[in-house]
Amino acid sequence: EVIMTVLHAGGKLDSDSYAVSGGLHGVGISVVNALSTKVELDIRRNGSNWSQTYLRAEPEKLIEGDPTDATGTTVRFWADPDIFETTEYNIETIARRLQEMAFLNKGLTITLTDERIHEAVLEAEAEETEDGDASIKTEKEKADAIAKVKTRVYHYPDGLVDYIKHLNSRTTKGPIHKSVIGFSAKGTGHEVEIAMQWNEGFAESVHTFANTINTAEGGTHEEGFRAALTSTVNKYAVDKKLIKDKKEDRLSGDDIREGLAAVISVKVSDPQFEGQTKTKLGNTEVKSFVQKSCNEQLGYWLEANPAEAKTIIKKATESQRARMAARNARDLVRRKTATDIGGLPGKLADCRSNDPTKCEVYIVEGDSAGGSAKSGRDSMYRAILPIRGKIINVEKARIDRVLKNTEVQSIITAFGTGIHDEFDISKLRYHKIVLMTDAAMARTSVPC
Repeated sequence: EVIMTVLHAGGKLDSDSYAVSGGLHGVGISVVNALSTKVELDIRRNGSNWSQTYLRAEPEKLIEGDPTDATGTTVRFWADPDIFETTEYNIETIARRLQEMAFLNKGLTITLTDERIHEAVLEAEAEETEDGDASIKTEKEKADAIAKVKTRVYHYPDGLVDYIKHLNSRTTKGPIHKSVIGFSAKGTGHEVEIAMQWNEGFAESVHTFANTINTAEGGTHEEGFRAALTSTVNKYAVDKKLIKDKKEDRLSGDDIREGLAAVISVKVSDPQFEGQTKTKLGNTEVKSFVQKSCNEQLGYWLEANPAEAKTIIKKATESQRARMAARNARDLVRRKTATDIGGLPGKLADCRSNDPTKCEVYIVEGDSAGGSAKSGRDSMYRAILPIRGKIINVEKARIDRVLKNTEVQSIITAFGTGIHDEFDISKLRYHKIVLMTDAAMARTSVPC
């Protein structure tokens, strides 16, 4: 009753109660009780079964049930609709968090069952009608509802290694090395567990947790991981003569993390989070602990797996070359913009108005479509930009190839917003951009 009704009564405030905890203030269940119309407890311990109900945070009598050998506590609560705008729970949000918890706690089994459809039918069945027709209908609905009850079981014996496999299974890009890198380390008041694997993609996917809390903004544990990853991979590459020992040849953190899926989970006895949302870890000592642990363990793995290590270095060096080429391509785009007559691409038939809120640009396929579009347009407000056939796929191609493409350069120049760090949406020259779809059979691959 104390922890249900008194703030700061949680065991996490006693260092002898928990080794680590995601909570900070010991107010979780008491706040749930205060914000609910009803809370039911079923407690099984020491061979006894006890139950208690709270109505608007006020406790009712503690009731002793039949003896039992089972252990555990079941909590049911009804959120107060006078306080919350909605009391409907999104099953997918709950599922993601529970699956996350199962990944982070190796070997734990979590079962999620959504019985809301079934319960709604049972409530309808309880309503009696004079002719009985509704009762017959409800029986069929009841049978259908039982079949629709969804139960999901989350159990991952390999923990974070399974998490990485799950992350990579959600992408179209396969892993570039077979085994998932996984290791853990313990220190005084700290523990860290890390798993990672590179895939063929270009984006990095790094997830960090502190005491099972998702730290979406990262923090000191992520800083330690990033620093160790960059230094360890570079050291290995130099030692094995895979790159030159020169500053300009060193791989950047972005180069190394391209295509990386990684999960970093730390357990800290006294976590310090920045802000109230627990999305960023602030313990300074955690950075050095994670960095040292990752330096050692990742270094061992690279030495023990030279073939896979070489594949990882190769991907990073390709990323480095692409980054340098992209920088040169961006410079080329800037120079091209500056040297074009009037700063606009030659094929653009611009409109006469200088008011971007009224101006439109129509992107058409080829000069023939451009000619007919020009003849039928209102030249005061409508501009026409012809581009050649099947344009490069900017989602799949590297940025250096994208920026070298003549058609992409024309579009960038015509829009006037700049790119990358210099992008400024307020400089957009047309507030309406229209893709003129080709009506031919090739329209599925030639969008404009």
